[in-house]
Amino acid sequence: MIPGALSRALLTVCVPIIPLFLSFPIAAATQVSSVRVWPAQDYTRLTIESSAPITYKLFVIKNPERLVLDLENIELNSALNEISEKISASDPYIKQVRVGNFKPRVVRVVLDLKAEVKPQIFALQPIGEYGHRLVLDIYPAVPLDPLMVLVQKSESKLAQQNDASASIEKSDAPSEPANATGKDANNQPKIGEKPRAAGGRKDNTSGPEVTRLITIAIDPGHGGEDPGARGRGGTREKNITLAIARKVKARIDQEPNMRSILTRDGDYFIDLQERVHKAQKVRADLFISIHADAFIRPNARGSSVYALSERGATSAAARWLANSENQSDLIGGVNLNVRDPYLKKTLLDLAQTATINDSVKLGKSVLSELGGVNELHRYSVEQAGFAVLKAPDIPSILVETAFISNPEEEARLKDENYQNKIADAIVEGIKRYFVNNPPIAKSKLAQMR
Repeated sequence: MIPGALSRALLTVCVPIIPLFLSFPIAAATQVSSVRVWPAQDYTRLTIESSAPITYKLFVIKNPERLVLDLENIELNSALNEISEKISASDPYIKQVRVGNFKPRVVRVVLDLKAEVKPQIFALQPIGEYGHRLVLDIYPAVPLDPLMVLVQKSESKLAQQNDASASIEKSDAPSEPANATGKDANNQPKIGEKPRAAGGRKDNTSGPEVTRLITIAIDPGHGGEDPGARGRGGTREKNITLAIARKVKARIDQEPNMRSILTRDGDYFIDLQERVHKAQKVRADLFISIHADAFIRPNARGSSVYALSERGATSAAARWLANSENQSDLIGGVNLNVRDPYLKKTLLDLAQTATINDSVKLGKSVLSELGGVNELHRYSVEQAGFAVLKAPDIPSILVETAFISNPEEEARLKDENYQNKIADAIVEGIKRYFVNNPPIAKSKLAQMR
C-alpha cells in the first residue's frame, strides 16, 4: 500500500506544475523590418525600424574608434544582415559595419569609424508610414563650421575676381565698362552698389556705398527620413526641392558680389531649427526655403510664396500648410533631448516685426517673377506660423514651386527646363528685392566671416 499511496501523492504534486509552466511563454522577439543609412558631411544617420520599441545598449570603444550597439530581444534577420551593404565608401564617419549574434536574442552591431565621433541615440514613436524607429546619429567630434567653409569659398571667389580685374587693367580695354551708369545689362542697378547719378558719378545723397558679398541661405525642404509630399507618379518632394535649390545656388554664386549656402546638400534630414541656425551662423542676408506643394485634391495648381506671421495665418490654407510643414521634425526624427537653448526662446520680438516686413517685400519680388513661369496659386504673399521662417534677424520666405500632387505639375517639376526657369525666377526676385532694398553695411568681420 505504501508504494501506491506514494505514487498518488507524487501525481497530486506534479499535475499542477504543468499549467503553471505553460502560463509563462517566452516573449516573441521584436522584428526589425528595415534599416536605412543616410550619410552626410553634417552627420550620418542609422535608422532601425521595428515592430515594437527596441531595448538597446550603446558603447564607445577607443583605439581604434568603434561604436558597439547591442539590440536586445532581437533575432538576426536579412534586414540587419544587409546593414554592411548600405555603408558607402564615401561615408565621412563609418568605415564598415559588422553584425552578428552576441548571445541568444542579442544582436551586436559594431561600427568601425574613420574618426572620433559624438553619437546620439534615441527612439521615435510610429508616425505616418513609419513604425517604431531607433535612430543613431553619428556627429563629428569637432562640429563642422559652415561659416568657415563659406569664408574659404568667398576668399577664392574674391581672388578670382581680383585676377580678372588685374587682367582687364593690363589690357588696352578701358578701365570703366561701356555702361558706366552703374546698371547691369538689363538696365537695373548692380546689386551691392548704390545707383549712379547722371554722368556716371555715384549718387552719395542716399547714404554710403555698400560693396560687400551678400549671403543667401537656400533651404531645400525635407530630406532623408522625411520625404515630404509624394506625387501620384511617385515623385518625392525632397528630391525636387534639392534639385531646384542646387540650381538656385549655382546662379547666385555666379553673381559677382553674392554667395550662397545650402542647408542640406544631399538626401539627409536637417531639423527645422537647425536650418534656421545654419543661416544665422553664416550671417545670411536672406533665407529662401524651397518646397513643392501638395493638397488632397489633385486639381490644385500654381506657385505661391509664404512669409512668417505674428498674428496668425492670413488664410485657412496658409494655416493648413504651415501645420503640415511643421510636422517635418516628427517625421524626419528629432532628438528632443538635445535642443539649442538659443532657439528655444520666443522669436517674435520687435526685431522680428521689421524682419517680417522685409520678408513680405522679398516675397512680393519673387512671386512677381514666378508669375512669368507658372500660374500663381495665390496672387499675394500669404503668412502663417512656419517654424523654418523664424529667424528673428533674417528676411525669410517659403516658396511653393508648384503642386506635386497635381499630375501635370508633378511632370513639370521633374523637367529640368522647368526647374531652371523656377531657379531663374527666384534669383531674379532676389536681385529685384536688393535693388529696392540695398543691403546694409556690415562690419569687416561680418563681411569676411
